[in-house]
Amino acid sequence: MWRDLISEVAASANFAPPITDAELAQAAATLGGSLPEPLVDLLRESNGVEGEHGLGLVWPLERIVQDNILFRSNPDFAEIYMPFDPLLFFADAGNGDQFAFVWTPRRDEVFVWDHESDSRRWVAQSLERYIEWWLTGRIVL
Repeated sequence: MWRDLISEVAASANFAPPITDAELAQAAATLGGSLPEPLVDLLRESNGVEGEHGLGLVWPLERIVQDNILFRSNPDFAEIYMPFDPLLFFADAGNGDQFAFVWTPRRDEVFVWDHESDSRRWVAQSLERYIEWWLTGRIVL
């Protein structure tokens, strides 16, 4: 489903081999909770998706885990930004801004974190809409 949806909008998208249930379980244990189901479904088809010019439309699971741990545990970030614990980053805009689900309380909507203002703004009601709208230019940062 995800490969077809993305390929319809971005023929040049690059897909990776899918993740395993063991990798998902390890990620959930490391992050302290399961990933949102739509993201899990996508990662089971492709462990990350690259758009044009190598842009991380959806990061591989390893990067999702690493970046979220980094943002939640970096003491310098704690001094200059609001807490990142409520967010689950899964992609970037290529300009420092990052896309995220709200981790707590759980929401399937997608938000963008602006790295300059530390604002968090709604951009799409679902992962599917985020992909469609980001690739077609409807999401403007």
